[in-house]
Amino acid sequence: MSADEGRTSRRSGQDPAPLPAAAPPFDPELTLALAALGPAAREPLTPGNLAARQERDAASRPRPTADDLRADGRFEVSELRVPGPPGGPEVTLVSARPAGLAGPLPLLYYLHGGAMVMGNAWSVLPRILREWALPLEMAVISVEYRLAPHTPHPGPVEDCYAGLVWAAAHAAELGVDADRIVIGGKSAGGGLAAALALLTRDRGGPVPLGQLLLCPMLDDRAATFSSGQMSGLGIWDLVSHATAWRALLGERHGAADLSPYAAPARATDLSGLPPAYVDVGSAEMFRDEDVAYANAIWQAGGRAELHVWPGGFHGFDGVAPGAAVSKDAREARTRWLRRLLAQSGGRERPTG
Repeated sequence: MSADEGRTSRRSGQDPAPLPAAAPPFDPELTLALAALGPAAREPLTPGNLAARQERDAASRPRPTADDLRADGRFEVSELRVPGPPGGPEVTLVSARPAGLAGPLPLLYYLHGGAMVMGNAWSVLPRILREWALPLEMAVISVEYRLAPHTPHPGPVEDCYAGLVWAAAHAAELGVDADRIVIGGKSAGGGLAAALALLTRDRGGPVPLGQLLLCPMLDDRAATFSSGQMSGLGIWDLVSHATAWRALLGERHGAADLSPYAAPARATDLSGLPPAYVDVGSAEMFRDEDVAYANAIWQAGGRAELHVWPGGFHGFDGVAPGAAVSKDAREARTRWLRRLLAQSGGRERPTG
């Protein structure tokens, strides 16, 4: 175990996941959207279909080019290749900002979702630029970290750390404020953002202004009540969960001394972390681990804002963006970011 890991590791000893119980109902609008997905979209991720699912995801997921992201000149966009972790390849960063704004701007350093095995840095940007970069006058960097199982832990989180260190060191040329970097992500990206907050704290790296953790994937053990309660419902279950974590961790999956930089729910020291925003659906597997993480931050004397969205399954706002609960979730995230930036002395456009 490294010195970094020694500070935040924890022992495993939790009871097995409970048997499924009566589940909280899905929001009615979300129920309709979930049914419209069809059975193929809800097929569990397994070791046997993982490679095929990765190929299908790469072929079907929209991947806008830099020209697409510029949106007829509304944004300045560049793809950067920066030094990766020691002994590793370069890391690709997609850097974007509203055009014509004088810097330095606050920066959202964003890590995409996809269960650690799918997704890309480009496809998440259109919504982020529209919903956060423009109204809040923020720059964004989206990280193309390496994916499991081709690159197991610690490769993905080390890619994210290397990119963060580079971005902070080159803030002036990027036109961003190194003291106003918010790290964030959704699902697997939320788990990586939580791990990155721990890692940069323990290594004395760049100090984030905040951490935006959206339905974060934090715990490899699937030992919470909601893990059993919600399995087989929604779009993420125990089979998919185990497949993704084993792809990332291999034989280390479930190990008693697993690093919290792999699974942040393993951390026992959550002191000294930046303010956190944690949100999750009431009707998804990750509910209890995410609620527990926010609670542990409070118990350590930290700041966290927790939202549990009623009737939400995993990633509900992406599946049903027009649902009322999805709109509420997106607005709450934006309000938190706006308050965070205002408290740090930043300027922002009037709302209204």
